[in-house]
Amino acid sequence: MSKLPKLLTIGEVAHRSGVAQTALRFYEDRGLINSTRTSGNQRRYDRGVLRRLAFIRSAQRVGLSLEQISEALVTLPDDHAPTKADWARLSRRWRDELDARIDGLQRLRDRLTGCIGCGCLSLRTCALHNADDKLAEFGPGAPLLRPTSERGIG
Repeated sequence: MSKLPKLLTIGEVAHRSGVAQTALRFYEDRGLINSTRTSGNQRRYDRGVLRRLAFIRSAQRVGLSLEQISEALVTLPDDHAPTKADWARLSRRWRDELDARIDGLQRLRDRLTGCIGCGCLSLRTCALHNADDKLAEFGPGAPLLRPTSERGIG
């Protein structure tokens, strides 16, 4: 039988997760995590919050918004720690989004590797150069750097 306390203080969660206490309160206000209160109104967190926080921080690192993260977390059970199947289901929902982000990041990396700041040495093939504004019909920014699924360019 484990001798670890079932509930953690906000300081313990902050220390274990690397997330500031202010961020923990913010996440709680947004409904991303939950706590219970002691009779002295102090927050106590179930250990499962550490996995949720790791998920939240990982998703933020790849550029997902708190709204997207919140929508995903709502699909996880409240009454028990998520199972492997719960996490797999959540992962499947994001597969296309994550694949598009990976494609966009690879496209950016590959296209910018050969670019020398624009003073580019190859304006015919530069993904940032838009001679005579020919790419305007594909929207603002650099359409050649967008993930394939978002480009609308043949």
